[in-house]
Amino acid sequence: MKEIVLIGGGHAHVHVLKAFAERPLPNLRLTLVSREAHTPYSGMLPGVIAGLYRPEEAHIDLRRLAAATGTRLIIAEATGLDRRAKRILLRSEAPLPYDIASLDIGIAPDLRGIIGAAEYALAVKPIGNFLAKLERLLQQPAPRRFVMVGGGAGGVEVLLSLRNRLNQDGATGSHFALVTAGEILPSHNPKVRAAFRRLLAASNVIVHEHSPVRRVTAAGVELADGALLPADAVLIATGASAPDWLQGTDLALDSTGCIRVTQTLQSLTDGDVFAAGDCASFIETPREKAGVYAVRAGPPLAENLQRHALGEAARPWQPQRHHLGLISAGRRYCVASRGDFMLEGAWLWWVKDWIDRRWLRQYQSVPVK
Repeated sequence: MKEIVLIGGGHAHVHVLKAFAERPLPNLRLTLVSREAHTPYSGMLPGVIAGLYRPEEAHIDLRRLAAATGTRLIIAEATGLDRRAKRILLRSEAPLPYDIASLDIGIAPDLRGIIGAAEYALAVKPIGNFLAKLERLLQQPAPRRFVMVGGGAGGVEVLLSLRNRLNQDGATGSHFALVTAGEILPSHNPKVRAAFRRLLAASNVIVHEHSPVRRVTAAGVELADGALLPADAVLIATGASAPDWLQGTDLALDSTGCIRVTQTLQSLTDGDVFAAGDCASFIETPREKAGVYAVRAGPPLAENLQRHALGEAARPWQPQRHHLGLISAGRRYCVASRGDFMLEGAWLWWVKDWIDRRWLRQYQSVPVK
């Protein structure tokens, strides 16, 4: 019996479960190790925050999916990879042997560069942790002053979604600010940035561009120039890094701790270790961290895991250079971005909704055997 162990229930791995069920291999057992029994879909996170989706609509039930696909599921947190003994180390569980391992464990904001961030701020990733903590925050005596640190698509979407949710709930009088070290949406074209500057202003969000953050305190956010932005709640969606335990694997990692992989999604160091999603870093074709790449890595990852298990050569995958981004404005309104292209409108939200629901249905409605 050959053991393939998937660590993390990310977007690429849920496709692997379904693909292996559709094309089972003899003498092979597939195991999924996940810290949570429900995995969130990042594309619908802003809609959940804004109240446009119920949380269960944007999650995949891994217990149900595992049962439907004949996958062994272990709910546990991975803490290490002993490549010499070929064992996966788990918190509060016995080590798990593997022949082939695949990691799809995501990333989290790197809070070490901002003093006080770990103590006083709420990180947007991991998504599952963020949703639960945000709900607890909003159930307390309602905070009124929110500051988002991070001007990428994630920070913009989350802050606008939170603003619109609180307005719908009747929490008038709230104040919102967004702080970023450079421009907002730096990986998008100037037309997209201009559109969101207008949308943020129309939502009364104060934007501080070119304003690095030095410190987060119980009183708010201190900028590098000494200015203080008062805040009752500070959210962070800045540059991220992979889980610290990868440092002990002796795998080749990039500067953010992500696993350096070839075009076959195999580790540069160890051909028996694969990685996909945000925790993977392509050597030949670097790409930004975006959920679309994790989704599209699912089919080539599943094929190469099977080929490797059969002793066949893995096939290279070329992730597209540009992808269509449908960036939510916190309500049923989107801005489309791809290369130099920009388009906006309410109808684009319905396009995004259809795409997201269609993708999720593949894994939410697999019939149980």
